[in-house]
Amino acid sequence: MYEVSGIAGRVTLITGGASGIGAGIAQVFARAGANVIIGDLNLDAAHSVAERLKGQGGSASAVELDVTSRASIDAAVTLIEGQHGFVDVLVNNAGISSVRPFREITEDDWDRLMLVNLKGVLLVTQRVLGPMVERKQGRIISISSMAGKEGLANLAHYCASKFGVIGLTQSLAKEVAAENITVNAICPGVVRTPLWDDAQMGILNELDGENGWKRFVDGIPLGRPQSAIDMGHACLFLASECAENITGEAMNVSGGQQVH
Repeated sequence: MYEVSGIAGRVTLITGGASGIGAGIAQVFARAGANVIIGDLNLDAAHSVAERLKGQGGSASAVELDVTSRASIDAAVTLIEGQHGFVDVLVNNAGISSVRPFREITEDDWDRLMLVNLKGVLLVTQRVLGPMVERKQGRIISISSMAGKEGLANLAHYCASKFGVIGLTQSLAKEVAAENITVNAICPGVVRTPLWDDAQMGILNELDGENGWKRFVDGIPLGRPQSAIDMGHACLFLASECAENITGEAMNVSGGQQVH
């Protein structure tokens, strides 16, 4: 296990934790000794990840969670609180994407991305925040994107949702700072996940497949794509005592492709 101060035993809920970036974050936190709860719509996949982490010596479990439904969120968090105690660390990772030229974005396209990527962060955070305020401790980390800081062609709806995550992060950070709760975001660069490869909605469907992937990677100064584990390390830092005086930040993890 990693030796990271302030992580061992912490109840850590990761939304969308059954695949992609979420599964990488779960792996890093489990190795650091956190009590990892994988929340996902796909309960079977969440259980599979949890069993793998337990096989590696970590503490992990799964819960069915739909970030677009208050009822689902309340049921999931109530179950977590009953079995493990209050959530110490929340990682809002659940997210979706699609590629559309601006004039072809439908209201359904817009509403779907906003519902999952932005409203989902609002709803889950609201549910866990009360006990954090009462205990005057907590870490909230949301996954935005480098597309949350710079608009990209054919991704206006996705960019808008991820810009929104950063705005929510900054506002909430100021609102709860006096309660000793930190609120931060990370902005992944190019991570090969199902958001890229999904047969119906994957980004590469509209970007010339592997040629599009290569163009993205060629634009990274460090010369390599990022990984889900990279995102886990960034989240782990923000959740640890090392980052106790950092709040309201949106940390780039993009290999230098985006700098501020």
